[in-house]
Amino acid sequence: MRIHISVLVNSLAVATGSGIGMFLGRSIPDRLRKILFQAVGLTTIGIGIKMSLETSNFIVVLISLALGVLVGELFKIEDRIASVGKISKDSSRFAKGFVTATTLFLVGPMTIVGSVRAGLVKDGTLIYIKSALDFISSVILASLYGISVLTTSLAVLLIQGLLVIFSSQLVFLTDKAYLANFTGVGGLIVVAIGIRLLEIEDIRVGNFLPALIFSPIVDFLARMIK
Repeated sequence: MRIHISVLVNSLAVATGSGIGMFLGRSIPDRLRKILFQAVGLTTIGIGIKMSLETSNFIVVLISLALGVLVGELFKIEDRIASVGKISKDSSRFAKGFVTATTLFLVGPMTIVGSVRAGLVKDGTLIYIKSALDFISSVILASLYGISVLTTSLAVLLIQGLLVIFSSQLVFLTDKAYLANFTGVGGLIVVAIGIRLLEIEDIRVGNFLPALIFSPIVDFLARMIK
């Protein structure tokens, strides 16, 4: 199965927006940049809270996050992302930017449902809408984080492309219960990103990413037990 054209459009939208953001970032004074960080941080927390409230079972969310962060710490995912950031002058900033952008661009109902629809019925409408939203977000994030946001265009192409290709195996994720808890897990990760943007606490958000894989597994086991 080929990658749907909407995935290529989404990746290009992120790359283009990132390029514009990197260009604008050079002209933004430090004082204004800090205010932008705060604005993005507050908005991110708001988005995360809204997503987390969609969950149907917070126990599933808690267990998924706990298992996910244990695996993340074991494999030092955040540090590995930072090591890739050697192409940047500040590897820590690269890791924060990459995790922030990747999570915002790839976590949520629009990504899952849009990818499954693009793969099964060749309807890329949701991903085209998402592309417009990601373009705007990438401009803002790249002005703050630089090249790390540009590299996420490759992550969008790869991960979303794989979701489309294997869509027939992922239809269960469009079930309201599975999708609600997956979104809830992603929402709390997004809240953690907002907290880090506001410099309240330097949460190693990258280490929580495996929780997104554990969410449907824990959800399935919870249903079996019931």
